[in-house]
Amino acid sequence: MSDEQFPYDHYAGKGYESVHCGEGRWNGVAVLSRVGLEDPYSGFADGGNVDPEARIISATCGGVRVSSVYVPNGRAVDDDHYLYKLSWLARLRAHLEACCDADELVLIGGDYNICPDDRDVWDPGNPQPRTHVTSEERSALEKLEQWGLVDVFRHFYQDEGLYSWWDYRDGAFHKKMGLRIDLLMATQALVQRATFCLVDRTARKGTKPSDHAPVFVDIED
Repeated sequence: MSDEQFPYDHYAGKGYESVHCGEGRWNGVAVLSRVGLEDPYSGFADGGNVDPEARIISATCGGVRVSSVYVPNGRAVDDDHYLYKLSWLARLRAHLEACCDADELVLIGGDYNICPDDRDVWDPGNPQPRTHVTSEERSALEKLEQWGLVDVFRHFYQDEGLYSWWDYRDGAFHKKMGLRIDLLMATQALVQRATFCLVDRTARKGTKPSDHAPVFVDIED
């Protein structure tokens, strides 16, 4: 939705401050906070050209620098959008270098459209060329980890078959045919304060659910 359509008043009535960056139907990201919201910034802070797509917004919430991201899908490995995805991820690393400190409290969460490893894919042996599982995408994610980010979910759970996205088709949710592509990536300083992390599968049930399930982390003050 566009910024004008975003329900700021609705969330304010529930005690949330919010910032949003959207471009109508296709892309949009937001940060909501009950502990204050300071220094909001949409887009990359790497000094490069403005990205025409609304895919990252940041704000400081209770001393934590929070970014909400929607990483490009990539569509297909032979599609120009796949190259855009890889360049976008490289810019995210540059953004971290430009405006964040790996020793501070930083959280980058959202739809990364990447399965970090084969535990996060329901059919890892599928030989068909496809996005979300390529070595290039995983390498880009590893560069974020080299900067200082940690996959919070994997800090708590090592099992395979724990997913956050299921296709609407073919009964994928009930057949456990999913992917884990919605990630909370945080600095070690923040991970040390994390007490609990969860993919809420119940939100994927019911009438007209999203194909994604929300991911939670509890942080001690």
